[in-house]
Amino acid sequence: GPCPTDTPGSNPTATPGFDGNFDTLVWSDEFSGSSIDLNNWTYDLGASGWGNNERQYYTDFPANARIENDMLVIEAREERYRNGSYTSARLKSQGLQSFAYGRIEARIRVPFGQGIWPAFWMLGADFATVGWPNSGEIDIMEHIGREPYNVFGTVHGPGYSGAESVGSFITLSEPVTNDFHVFVVEWEPDEIRWYVDGVQYHTVTPATVPGEWVFDHEFFMILNVAVGGNWPGYPDETTTFPQFMYVDYVRVYQ
Repeated sequence: GPCPTDTPGSNPTATPGFDGNFDTLVWSDEFSGSSIDLNNWTYDLGASGWGNNERQYYTDFPANARIENDMLVIEAREERYRNGSYTSARLKSQGLQSFAYGRIEARIRVPFGQGIWPAFWMLGADFATVGWPNSGEIDIMEHIGREPYNVFGTVHGPGYSGAESVGSFITLSEPVTNDFHVFVVEWEPDEIRWYVDGVQYHTVTPATVPGEWVFDHEFFMILNVAVGGNWPGYPDETTTFPQFMYVDYVRVYQ
């Protein structure tokens, strides 16, 4: 598919405007190689609905996730595959790259349309043993096509998951899909802050979650584009395919 022309942030030095003292780049993926770096990313596969009645089948096919023009491209396609009505991809750093605390930053251009649900998020590295939501979940960026101006940031944990999660949103001056934006969490032992393009819009602390604070251990990262689900709703006649999420980079500063 076509990739937008762009002048990516090719110099991963400290980004001004943030509150924490996270100025050392400890890990990044600039997506500058010829293929997805399997030292950093693996794939979730299948069409389980993922707890949200989603409609996509996640694959590891280059048609759904690849490197193009120094960017990661995740492509959601309208095609039946096995038990899915659409294909897409969900990349995760589980078992490969995980971090506790720091500034976790990605520069992304999100897809658009009713029923389209891109996300950049994290799960506790103990997810496989303690399950969700005990592992904790930090949603750095979620966007749903039916709210084209809004970016959502949320945490889930024991006693505050799903509809009871603790989140907020920021409303941009033009549709989020119109350009690349820098999505960030700054995560300290007793506080997590959310930013879009350097503007803070949400904060959580142990005192503001109605349950155990589970953000005290390593988390891994996830990038995905879901199609359909209880929250975004489902594609309709206004939704066009394919849809593309472009990720310029993912960086972790500590």
